[in-house]
Amino acid sequence: MSIPRPVYPFSALVGQEHLKRALILNAINPRIGGVLIRGEKGTAKSTAVRALTRLLPAITVVADCPYSCDPATPGSFCETCTTRHAATAALPTTTRPTRLVELPVSASEDRVVGALDLEHAITEGQRRFEPGLLAQVNRGVLYVDEVNLLDDHLVDLLLDAAAMGINTVEREGMSVSHPARFILVGTMNPEEGELRPQLLDRFGLAVEVGGLTDVAGRVAVIERRMAYEADATSFVDQWQPAEEALASRIIAAYELLPQVRIAATDMHLVAALALELGVDGHRADLTILETARTHAAWANRTTITTEDIRLAAELALPHRMRRQPFADIQVDDARITTALEQHSRAASEAAAAQGESEKKKIT
Repeated sequence: MSIPRPVYPFSALVGQEHLKRALILNAINPRIGGVLIRGEKGTAKSTAVRALTRLLPAITVVADCPYSCDPATPGSFCETCTTRHAATAALPTTTRPTRLVELPVSASEDRVVGALDLEHAITEGQRRFEPGLLAQVNRGVLYVDEVNLLDDHLVDLLLDAAAMGINTVEREGMSVSHPARFILVGTMNPEEGELRPQLLDRFGLAVEVGGLTDVAGRVAVIERRMAYEADATSFVDQWQPAEEALASRIIAAYELLPQVRIAATDMHLVAALALELGVDGHRADLTILETARTHAAWANRTTITTEDIRLAAELALPHRMRRQPFADIQVDDARITTALEQHSRAASEAAAAQGESEKKKIT
């Protein structure tokens, strides 16, 4: 039996700051809605996704549940665990690492969502549900490489499950629902085709990655990769302290996140920014606020700043901006900064004017 090679450390990745930030923020707060990583081949897209899983904490699950139900939240149990929990308060539990499930482009709908177990139906005369990949990935990370080559219908199913946190399957008169909460990460090379705008909008964040353009950065990539190929175990051990520090910071941000509050001024600022940039719909506004809130927790703060909103907008707006066919998915960072400064200044002036008005009423 071959021993799998250690995964390349997340901390050892050179550059690609937007990519790393988007993945880390989703790890802290899966409600952001996943991330779409667009870029040319050989830019560490797959390496970053696989490395992220090593930073996530181990989870406690119901030991014999195919859906990895969380014993601490009975409200999210599958039907079987709910029935068992009603009969007995204690369910068998175990702890395991957060799971990374990779979805092949050739996967069928039954393989993804689950299907009727035909062998059991024929031999036993009973209908039984055979869980699919969405059952396996509950409370984990679902990675779809070349997501633009996946059938649009399957992409819709994945995005619906990620948004609702539930997978519902109806087959041959049988209806089954089970929890399916996961971080959805898709990677794609735009040269091989685009996703429909309706599907693009469903991804919480989007990142455009490219090769490093400075000599020092490219040399660092070569040196680290050669060291990893020569002795992967020693290389991983060398980066272990940095990995542990990063994992601890993610856990601390996750625990602080419920304390971060979104102020009315933050909502006004984000709404004004979306209108200024001509973004359609309201999903962008909600995603920016959720991402900004998460970034504040990552920075160990309980209040959102304009900088949090700016960084969130850079990740949540590129794939939602109106653009011409075949145009690149990009957003002008300077335009975001200018718009935020203008609206933030206007909000401050309005708040000051309101304060003066209230003072005059009191006097």
